[in-house]
Amino acid sequence: MSKMILQEYTDAVSSQASVFLEEATDAFGNKGKQLYMKGIFVQGGIRNANQRIYPVHEIKNAVDSVRKLIADDKAPLGEADHPDDLKINLDRVTHIITDMWIDGPNGYGKLRLLPTPMGNLIKCMLESNVKLGVSSRGSGNVDEATGTVSDFEIVTVDIVANPSAPQAYPTAVYEGLLNSKHGYKTLELAQAASTDKKVQKYLQEAVISLIKDMKLR
Repeated sequence: MSKMILQEYTDAVSSQASVFLEEATDAFGNKGKQLYMKGIFVQGGIRNANQRIYPVHEIKNAVDSVRKLIADDKAPLGEADHPDDLKINLDRVTHIITDMWIDGPNGYGKLRLLPTPMGNLIKCMLESNVKLGVSSRGSGNVDEATGTVSDFEIVTVDIVANPSAPQAYPTAVYEGLLNSKHGYKTLELAQAASTDKKVQKYLQEAVISLIKDMKLR
């Protein structure tokens, strides 16, 4: 029995995924801010929108395989939207998966946007507050009677516009900081706190107000 191509739109919730900037060093030793996405990449133990069930042990095995690729400097590349097959199309690459791990029944991951034409397009969308989600792409066997998936392998995780779950969208933390009511106040206090110790005692209150505005807790 040949494996099926499986494309699953992650049923992640907004509080469990984020878009953020992080300093990274490129192959030439240059440091700079890189844009990352982090959150649930694949869910286990539940029936998803495609009526499939991924047992937790299948998720774990698939995630372990991706972790090994990353450790061997063969980290998977991902694309903007799903193609019709499992091949990675270099002209559509947007990101590289930098980490994956298991937390409960779910496979979580972290990806870094690349400065490719499509990667820059995704970056511009995120900076313009366009909501984007993620979707796993892989292969496996599906029991027609139960919908249970076996021999599951993750090829990559792609960035998509329309996840199956209404809340399967990352929260743009960096943009949210600037757009929230207390965002600029917090930034100003942080800058002042670096040179004026008297301001530091007010910074904590501003951060708490910012967190409440962004509904991060």
